[in-house]
Amino acid sequence: MICSYGMPGILVSGPGSISRLTEHLTDKGIKSVLLAADRGVHLAGLIEPVKKMLEDGGIKYSVVTDIPPEPEIDDVERIYLEHSKEKFDAVVGIGGGSVMDTAKLLCAMITNGEDIHALLTPGAVKERGVYSVMIPTTAGTGSEATPNAIVLIPEQELKVGIVSTYLIPDAVILDPEMTTGLPPAITASTGMDALTHAVECYISKKANPFSDMYALRAVGLIYSSIKKAYTDGADINARYDMLLASFFGGMCIASSGTAAVHAMAYPLGGKYHIPHGISNAMLLAEVMDFNKDACADRLFDIALAAGICDKDVNEYTAAELLIESLRELTKSLQIPRRLGDYGIKEDDLTELSLLAAKVTRLLVNNPKEISADDMFRLYKKLI
Repeated sequence: MICSYGMPGILVSGPGSISRLTEHLTDKGIKSVLLAADRGVHLAGLIEPVKKMLEDGGIKYSVVTDIPPEPEIDDVERIYLEHSKEKFDAVVGIGGGSVMDTAKLLCAMITNGEDIHALLTPGAVKERGVYSVMIPTTAGTGSEATPNAIVLIPEQELKVGIVSTYLIPDAVILDPEMTTGLPPAITASTGMDALTHAVECYISKKANPFSDMYALRAVGLIYSSIKKAYTDGADINARYDMLLASFFGGMCIASSGTAAVHAMAYPLGGKYHIPHGISNAMLLAEVMDFNKDACADRLFDIALAAGICDKDVNEYTAAELLIESLRELTKSLQIPRRLGDYGIKEDDLTELSLLAAKVTRLLVNNPKEISADDMFRLYKKLI
């Protein structure tokens, strides 16, 4: 098997590691940065200590605080144009996946041309952008470790991934103290997003020794820590474990790839604006139930890593135990489990299935061939 693997050039992690930001930027000769964040990060005060560090270090900065939770392609273009006359040596993304994806695209636009629509064409990102530093404030997307940037294309009612190894960040800071204020509901949905990454990358047709190692480690960390982080947001050890698991999930994506769960989740976000982590959590158990006859051995490994069975259980039984465990975990974290809660009716499912069927980039990774009709039936189970 031949596989490729890209990862951030620098990783700094641990409680308080945010304090290393200015030192790192100075070492790289960076004198001006664009701080990219969203309103929630801004209101939580997470930008203020970063601004103080930059001021103390003599580094100039501008701030973006209006990146939306599900950024449309035109949002990214607007933000770029608002700051295009400024000169930046680096972009620092502080936030969840939407912020980091936007920050990665801003970096790329500075060196690859201003037309973000042109970057939708595969291979359009021809060179690395300006220096990028990602500081996640949620433990879910793993965007800080991936070559992907996801944007919403409204006219297609679909989220689309811009994928290039040039989008892998230059540096990442994993500081669990940046996540302790995360509300329980977001802790739950982002944590399930990270779990979905690990599970799907492990059963993906592109799975390989690198992604397998990180996927199983991520599963173990999430199963041992997500409920602790959910019930006690100040539990720094649980927060750190979840942040590491999220990063490991992103590293899995960089080497392997997600599959049918994500393909089906994209139109739920694109058309109905269901948060990505919730979409994944709804779909994960049902899609694994569909896949189990094609990957029971891989689901067995995941069940072992999760600690929900021992090695003496047969593979099919282990797969069933894992699937039921995923359902119970979603329920215990009080994540919505019905599409009907978001106003989706059975009459909407044909269109959703056809939209999901367009996400061939991910569907080809699924261990079992899945048609639009199959996806219709899976969606129907969630009405």
